[in-house]
Amino acid sequence: MRSKLNKRIVCADGFGMSVQGNENAYCTPRVNGAEAYTQVEIGFPSEKESLIMPWCELPEEPTETVYGYVPVSVVVNVIAKHGGMVSGEVPPGVARLEPVNEKQQIPEG
Repeated sequence: MRSKLNKRIVCADGFGMSVQGNENAYCTPRVNGAEAYTQVEIGFPSEKESLIMPWCELPEEPTETVYGYVPVSVVVNVIAKHGGMVSGEVPPGVARLEPVNEKQQIPEG
């Protein structure tokens, strides 16, 4: 079975990165089609992001490298920090946070 590559995500503020989980990625579990991943691989972020620097393979070139075994919770925090996802795909187990529409009303109650 061939590894499925997720489309690069783009966040509301323009920040982008690749988020992968498959047998060829630095992830847990390291298999194709897992029900949920607990750690994933991030690749080639559009700018240096302090939240993921502890996992950076080449710290001197933070936008030209991969970040292995990044906890899913960190990935979700990065997406939230940048306003939510407007496009792209994340592996199972990574919450797909979408931008909050300012026109949406929170129900009272």
